[in-house]
Amino acid sequence: MDRSWQNVRMLTACLAFAAVAALVTVTPGLDTMLVLRTTVTSGRRTGFLAASGVTAGCLAWAVASAAGLTALLAASRLAFDVLRVAGACYLLWLGGRALWTARRRPAGADEAADGAVAGLAALRTGFVTNVLNPKIGVLYMSLLPQFVPDGAPMFATSLLFAAIHCAEGLLWLGVVVGVAGAARRVLTRPAVRRRLQQATGVAFIGFAVRLATDH
Repeated sequence: MDRSWQNVRMLTACLAFAAVAALVTVTPGLDTMLVLRTTVTSGRRTGFLAASGVTAGCLAWAVASAAGLTALLAASRLAFDVLRVAGACYLLWLGGRALWTARRRPAGADEAADGAVAGLAALRTGFVTNVLNPKIGVLYMSLLPQFVPDGAPMFATSLLFAAIHCAEGLLWLGVVVGVAGAARRVLTRPAVRRRLQQATGVAFIGFAVRLATDH
C-alpha cells in the first residue's frame, strides 16, 4: 500500500513539474530565436541540430544541479559573474555577427555552404549559449527541489525531472523547426531574410545586455 502511494505521489509530482516546465519552455526567448534563425538560414536539419545543442546545454545544467554543483553559483558571486559576463560576450558576438551578415552578405546567399560545418556550428552554438547562462543553473537549482516528494531520492528524481524538461524542450523546438522550415520559402526572400537577420541580431544583443546587467 505504501509503495502504491509513493508511486502516486511521484506521478503527481512529475505531472506538476511537467506543467510548470512546459510553461517555461514555450515562453519565447533566446533558444526559440536561435533555432528559428538557424532553420531559416540553414534549413531544418541544421535547425534541429541547434535545438539538440540547446537541449544538451540544459541537460548539462540539470546534471550539475542534481549533483549540487550549481550551488556554487549561488554561494560564489565571482563564479556567477564570470559565467554571466562570458555568456553576455558570446551573445554580443552572435548578435554582431548576425547584423554584419545582414549588412554585408549578398541577398539570398547561404550562410554556410558546407552542411556538415553548419550543423556542427549550430550544435555548438545551441550548447554554448545555454552552458554560459548561469540563470539556467540557478533556475534548475531553485525549481527542481520544490517538486521532489518527501522521501524520494533527490539526485535520481532531479534527473527524471530534467529529462522531462529536456524532452519538452526538444519537442517544442522541433515544432519551431517544422514551422520555420515550412515557411522558409517566404522567410528566405532577400528582403525578409535581411530583416530577420537584423531582428535576431538586435535580439541577441538585447539578451546579452539583460544577462550582463542581471544580478
